[in-house]
Amino acid sequence: MKLSIIGSGNWGTTLAILLSKNFDEVYLYSKEGLEIFKERENIKYLPGFKIPREVTVSDSLRECVGDADIMIFAVPSLHLRDAVRDVKEYYGDSAIVSVTKGIEEDTLLRPSQVIEDEMENVKMPLVVMSGPNIAREIAMGMPASTVCASKDEELAHRVQLLLRTSIFRTYRSSDMIGAELGGALKNIIAIACGMSDGLGFETNAKGALITRGLAEITRLGVRMGADPLTFSGLSGLGDLVTTAMSKNSRNRYVGEEIGKGRRLNDVLSSMVMVAEGVSTTKSAVKLSKKWNVDMPITEEVYKILFLSKSPEEGIGSLMARDLKHEIWGIYEK
Repeated sequence: MKLSIIGSGNWGTTLAILLSKNFDEVYLYSKEGLEIFKERENIKYLPGFKIPREVTVSDSLRECVGDADIMIFAVPSLHLRDAVRDVKEYYGDSAIVSVTKGIEEDTLLRPSQVIEDEMENVKMPLVVMSGPNIAREIAMGMPASTVCASKDEELAHRVQLLLRTSIFRTYRSSDMIGAELGGALKNIIAIACGMSDGLGFETNAKGALITRGLAEITRLGVRMGADPLTFSGLSGLGDLVTTAMSKNSRNRYVGEEIGKGRRLNDVLSSMVMVAEGVSTTKSAVKLSKKWNVDMPITEEVYKILFLSKSPEEGIGSLMARDLKHEIWGIYEK
């Protein structure tokens, strides 16, 4: 069987390393060209980890996509539509797995919807993979788990079997909406948790942000058709806690630096990889208004990132909100 991975960032490269023994052929496509690779190593995005000889690194879409049985899109949400458009010319009937975590700002489409929209095919074999998957930890051989979600449960099971390894445990789900929203929106809460770190707050504040952040993610998700139980699983709570706590989390890092007083543009310009939560914050605010869902943490993160509100003021606004019952709004549709 042939696996093609579109996107040679740290996650795409990690997946190539992780799955190199699971398939007869593994291709890793790099739009940036082959100059970011040196001596079987992705020196730009995943330095220090050798890429097995079983993996073919290529800058040819024809070579990578043609005759693939499984094709994984591992590109930032900002570039997903262009990547799908590029692949479309060579696509046959391979199953597509999206590991992109974000929401397209202009259309407010989830990654799987962007793929369907660009391919003009809502019935293609499509799976979403999402969970607490810090790439560097997995590249180091540390255990992790993830969820493979699809409207086609037989396909989800098939992909679940193909992508599991001795250190990577796969689960399956039929809730694509919940899996994608959990993977995207948790990045916003991770930015908030980073701000808390940057301000010097400790575990009480972070525990509250994670818990209340999950509540507002769930409110929006249920309104959009997701199963509320999904948000208590790997692609919800699991991914949120991991991203909010990990020293390797790009989104938590962005928040921490802003909490320390740096400007957003300065932080982003110093980073090699994309912090998806920044653009997702804009999309989430639009979704909250579209679906009439109260998302106070998301709104404060937006004001801090884009409207020059200080993190201290944002915390003050959250603490001064009207008092409520703890469980509210989640089951309102």
